[in-house]
Parts: sequence; structure tokens; C-alpha cells
Amino acid sequence: MSNSILSIQEIRKQFGGLLVLDGINMELEKGKLYQLIGPNGSGKTTLINLISGLFKPNDGKIIFNDTDITNKNLYNTYKTGLVRTWQIPQPFVSLTTFENFLISSNTNAGESFLLAPLKSKWKKDEQKVMDKASEIMEMVNLVKQEDTQSQNLSGGQQKLLELGRAMMSGAKMILMDEPIAGVNPTLAHEIFKKIVKICKEQEITFLIVEHRLDIALQYADYVFAMNRGKIIAQGDPEHVIKDPNVVESYLGE
Repeated sequence: MSNSILSIQEIRKQFGGLLVLDGINMELEKGKLYQLIGPNGSGKTTLINLISGLFKPNDGKIIFNDTDITNKNLYNTYKTGLVRTWQIPQPFVSLTTFENFLISSNTNAGESFLLAPLKSKWKKDEQKVMDKASEIMEMVNLVKQEDTQSQNLSGGQQKLLELGRAMMSGAKMILMDEPIAGVNPTLAHEIFKKIVKICKEQEITFLIVEHRLDIALQYADYVFAMNRGKIIAQGDPEHVIKDPNVVESYLGE
């Protein structure tokens, strides 16, 4: 049986007369950490937007976990277990860390309009969600911030909160757009170490867009490099970063 969780086949996207993605093909396996690198304007964020359902491709197909998600919108893609985080975290700022985790779960029957008055129908679900939130807070090192309103968290802590909220949804795969942007190097390494641990222990697949290659590449299992809407190199980080096409297009040397 194939270990592939995401298959991107001949994806093309254009805006008006501008071709932004030109025949993208990618195969991603379960439980690995992938990184997508390339210069500004190479199409990285557009590709993430397509995979997550924010945009629709002009041509091609996207298969996630044996389901064709090519034309699913953002919410319906999320329901398949493919979840994205954003470069700028978007928590509920007046809620605490713990409360943000609780409302990110989609497994509580008490959220049903019909079942909400019947406590016996959702009491066990509520306890399970609370236990899961506590467990994930431990994983992302936010236990001490449990009662802190998310607007009072540091930038790095908000990135970890975004990661934890994605996990609360039951994600099988998480797309992350610059998770260490604006974060000091010490916390940036901590964030990636948490991601690696979660990837391996929880078997969640990650596809991460990141520009800080000095930090990010050492944690990747596999790297895709893009330029001008195409994949120009792929493989292990050491191989990709030395590829002449990558050196010329991304590093400018």
C-alpha cells in the first residue's frame, strides 16, 4: 500500500495573463517534514493556497489521503484533515490559550444545536477535549500560559498556539507559512524541534514554507525548491541547497 498522503499532479494557476504555477508535481509521504523554498515571487504561497483550498487551480489535480480535494474550499479541505496555519497568527485574542485549544476541537457533540441541552450526550466528549487540550499544551510547551489571553502571548508563543490549534482539529497534515518569521533564533529552533517531535511521534505530515534556511533546513526530511512557478530541485536538504539552479535562483550566486 502506498505511503503517499499528498499527491500534486500537473497543477497550473494563472491570474489574468500571469502564469504563477506551471505544471507542479509533488509526492509527499506520511509522517515526514517537507520544506518548500524559493525566492520571493516563485509561487510558494500560491501553491499553499491551492493545496489548502483558498484558491482553485486552472489545471491539474490534488489528492489528499486518497481523496480528490482539487475543488474543495478551505473549510471542506480542513474537514479532510489537511489544515494550514498562517504567517500572521490568528487566535481568538480575548480567549486564553486553553480556551483557544478547546474551541479548535471538532469532536464535541455538545456543539450540536439539538444535543446541547442534553448534557449526558456530550459530557464525556467535553472531558476528552479538555484532556486532549492539556496534552497538546504540554507538547507545544504552553502549559505555563494556559490562563494567558492569547493577545498577551509573545510572537513565538502565538506560533506555537497556532500549531497546537491545528493539532486539536485532528489534522493528518499541517501546512505552515513561515512559522519562525520574526522569532528570535533560540525560540525558532525550539519551534522546529517541537514540529519534528510532533511529526515523528504523532505521524503528522508537515509542509512548511520558510525563508530562514540557516535554521529551517537542518530539520527537514525532504526539500522542494521553486522558481518562476516550477519545481527546480528536490531531495535531501544538503543536495538541494547545492543544486546549481537553486544557487543561481535563490541564493543569487
